[in-house]
Amino acid sequence: MTILTDRYVWAAARTVPEHQRTELDRELRERIGDATDAQVEAGLAPAEAERAALTELGDPAAVAAQYIDRPLQLIGPKYYLTWLRLLKLLLAIVLPCAAVGVAIAQAIAGENVGGIFGAVIAVVISAGVHVAFWTTLVFAILERTPAPAGRRGVDMPWTLDMLPALPEPAKASRLAEFITSVVFLVVFAVVLVLQQFGLPWVDDLQSVPLLAPDLWSFWLPYFIALIGAEILFAVGLYLWGWNWWLAGANLVLNVAFTVPALWLFLTGQLINPAALEAMRWPWGDAGQIIVAIVVVVVVAASAWDVVDGAIKAFRAQRTIESATSDRGIREDLRSAR
Repeated sequence: MTILTDRYVWAAARTVPEHQRTELDRELRERIGDATDAQVEAGLAPAEAERAALTELGDPAAVAAQYIDRPLQLIGPKYYLTWLRLLKLLLAIVLPCAAVGVAIAQAIAGENVGGIFGAVIAVVISAGVHVAFWTTLVFAILERTPAPAGRRGVDMPWTLDMLPALPEPAKASRLAEFITSVVFLVVFAVVLVLQQFGLPWVDDLQSVPLLAPDLWSFWLPYFIALIGAEILFAVGLYLWGWNWWLAGANLVLNVAFTVPALWLFLTGQLINPAALEAMRWPWGDAGQIIVAIVVVVVVAASAWDVVDGAIKAFRAQRTIESATSDRGIREDLRSAR
């Protein structure tokens, strides 16, 4: 053995706990000696045989990790799926809650719309980074922490109860969604028209229009026409299913409704002043909080509808591509036969 072997053994031994170094040193030198002898018997000179043996063994840190069963990845296969499921769950819960909480707080503080959006985006990014980092750190520690009986940390075995439900037949599912959407839109349009005569089921508004009568000059016909466009969108969705064209149309319709509706609401042009007086608005300190909640809920619902449409369009596109690929494979197999 030469200085080259000593250097290799030292490089491997320094990465393991001290109480295991002596045993690793002995076993590794025996392994290097056997490999070197084999190379000499194959016709190499001793110096060349030693270099070939060490090269074949590879990185000494990897050899040491294999010896003490240390994972060479941040999260190995033992915990990867558990980590992924938990991370998705935490992000789905924490990020929306953080966004809504910050938006309400900023609105109550009197921040403008741009300031609210900026604060929400900053908090969502920060919360997402923290959730991902600390969750990953915990699992990385679990991966490297020994425990009795060969078990480490948490263990969430897969069970049959975790199987997802089969998707409903596309056409039947779309028909149910189509009927629900059209019924809701028609009822919404009828309420917009009839509210000008008052709301008989609300004591204070039995003969008072809820929305400002001046809106009939443009905005209420605009919203009713928008409802008609939504019905046409629902028809297209039933006939063709989700695609990127319909996802784009969904974005346009959401913006066309949400932006003017919130503008009218925040500038005091949406609600009839007589209705506000009948309802004894503002309701003390609660008025500002209610306004903030309405804005956050409307923006969040519109944003989620757009994101949900994009996700469905993406999945539908992948399904089409997968089906096309499967047909191509089957045709190739038939041709080969």
